[in-house]
Amino acid sequence: MATEMIGAIGLALLLVLMVARVPVALAMLLVGIGGFSQVIGWGAAVSMLKSVPVEVLTNYSFSAVPMFILMGVLAAHSGMAGKLFQSARVICGGWKGGLAIAAVGSCGIFSAVSGSSLATASTMTRVALPEMERYGYHRGLATGALAAGGTLGIMIPPSIALLIYAILTEQSVGDMFMAGLIPGLLGLALYALTVSVVMRIKPELAVAGEATAWRDKLASLGGLMPFLAVFLIMILGIYFGVFTPTEGASVGAFATLIHALVKGMRGRELWAAVQETLALSTVVFFMLVGAETLGYFISVSRISFSISDLLYGLELSPFVVVLCILAMYFLLGMFMDSIAMLVITVPVVFPIIQSLGIDPVWFGIITVLTVELGLITPPVGMNVFVIKAMAPHVGLGEIFRGVAPFIVSDLVRLVLLLAFPVLTTFLLVQVG
Repeated sequence: MATEMIGAIGLALLLVLMVARVPVALAMLLVGIGGFSQVIGWGAAVSMLKSVPVEVLTNYSFSAVPMFILMGVLAAHSGMAGKLFQSARVICGGWKGGLAIAAVGSCGIFSAVSGSSLATASTMTRVALPEMERYGYHRGLATGALAAGGTLGIMIPPSIALLIYAILTEQSVGDMFMAGLIPGLLGLALYALTVSVVMRIKPELAVAGEATAWRDKLASLGGLMPFLAVFLIMILGIYFGVFTPTEGASVGAFATLIHALVKGMRGRELWAAVQETLALSTVVFFMLVGAETLGYFISVSRISFSISDLLYGLELSPFVVVLCILAMYFLLGMFMDSIAMLVITVPVVFPIIQSLGIDPVWFGIITVLTVELGLITPPVGMNVFVIKAMAPHVGLGEIFRGVAPFIVSDLVRLVLLLAFPVLTTFLLVQVG
C-alpha cells in the first residue's frame, strides 16, 4: 500500500476516534504509532515511542507553557481578577452597557497574563456575571460578552496558542507575540464596539451603570497596575532581547507570585494553585506528545506533500488555498478544542503554506484567530460550555444567542487581517 494512502487512512481513523470520544492526545498517539509502524516498521515505532516523550518533556521552549498557566492561576486565586473587574467597572461607570464593556476589557487584560482563553472565561465569569445580573443585564448579553471576551486569551500575548504554533513551525516566539498584539487589541476594541451597537439596537438588554467621577476613574487605575506591570515586564523584555520567551514566562510567573504573596496568599492557596497548574500542564503536554508522534507519521507518509501537489494541480491561488484552510479550521472549531486543533493540523498544513511562499507569521495569526472563533461557535464552543458550567442557571441557547454579535465582530476582524496583512506585520517591521 502506498505511504500516502496509509497517511490518509490514519487521518480518517483519527477523526473516527475523536467522534468516538477518545481523548484527543491518546487518539493522536495511537494513530501516530500505528501509522508509523505501517510505513517504517514496528521496531522504529517502538523507538519513537521511547524517544518522543523525552524530547517533548525536555524541550526548553515548552517549559514556558506551565509558567504561563501558573501566572493565570495565581492571578485568579490571589484576587487580582476581582480587583481588575471592579476597576474596569468604575472606569466604564455611567456608560450604557458599561458593565459588559468592563467585562470584555477585563477579559482582554486578564488574558494578557493568563495566556489561556478557558482560564480567562472561567475566572471572569465568576467575578463579573453576578455583578451584571445584579444590575439587571440580560443573561444572554452578559454571558455572550464573557464568552467572547475569553477568546482574547488566545491572541493577546503571551498566548499559549501562539507559543505552541511558533514551536511546532519553528518560528520566533517573540515575532509571533509581537504580530498578535495589534490583532488582539483590535479584537478588544471591536468587542467593545459590538456591545455599544447591541445597546443601540436593543437598549432594553442593559441599563446604564452608576456614574462615576473622573477622580474615581483615575483612582481605579490602580487595580490595573499589577497586570500592566507583569505584561510590560514580559513583553518588553522579550521584544528587546533582555530575556528569551521562556525566561520571560518565568519572570512573569515570579512577579505574579510576589504580588500574590504580598496580597496574603499562603500555603493552602499556593498548593491549590500549584496543583491546578500541574493538572492543566499535564493535559497540554500529553497533547504535545501526541502531536509530535502524529507529526512523525505525517512526515514519513508524505500525505501533506500529496495534498500540496493536488492543490498545485488545481492551480488555485495561494489566497484561495488559505481561505480553504481557514474554512477547515472554522468547521473543526465547532467540534474541537483550540489547542487540539493546532497540534493536529499544523503538521499537515504548514508544509503546504511553506511551498506556496506564504508568510508563516501572518498565517499563524489568522489561523489562531479562526481557531478562536471555534471557541464560541455552536455546537461545541468550549468557552460557551465553560460559562455554562460556571452559570448552570443560564441556558446554552441563551449564551449562543448572546455571543452571536461577537462572532460577527470576529469575522469582521478576520476580513480586515486578510485584506490588510500590515496589521499583523507592522510591529515586526518597526522593531526589525
